Amino acid sequence: MGPLFWSCLPLQALDAEGVYEMLALRNEVFVVEQRCLYLDTDGRDRDCLHVMGRDATGRLLAYARLLPPGLKGPQQQRAAIGRVLTSPALRGQGQGRSLVRQALRECEQRWPGVGQELSAQAHLQDFYASLGFRAVTPVYDEDGIPHIDMCRDAAPVE
Repeated sequence: MGPLFWSCLPLQALDAEGVYEMLALRNEVFVVEQRCLYLDTDGRDRDCLHVMGRDATGRLLAYARLLPPGLKGPQQQRAAIGRVLTSPALRGQGQGRSLVRQALRECEQRWPGVGQELSAQAHLQDFYASLGFRAVTPVYDEDGIPHIDMCRDAAPVE
């Protein structure tokens, strides 16, 4: 598989097909593959930016959602990265690292100096630590999957 082509757009800039692709991929990974029954459309997508990685044919294969500081409430001082996923067809090719780096670049460009936070699946703690995140909570259960909150100080992205 070749490189991914990145975009970062507000929901309002996506056409109906783009929104459908985004929601379909999120459901494929989180609801079907990971068997999490939760309300994916949580009312925040309208206020977020959507990082999307597409292959040369335009197929959506990687995705992350960026929440501006304060969107989750006044206690949220950092930009938040969520709904991080790669298509099952893309796994094992290093594109997850590319996706998170792209998300970090987008956060630093839009909200410089505030750092980032995320709720990581616990088995990915070392992966996120390799990208500058540190654990800030003990492991907890979210939708039947162990998670851990992590944060990253503002820093240039490699």
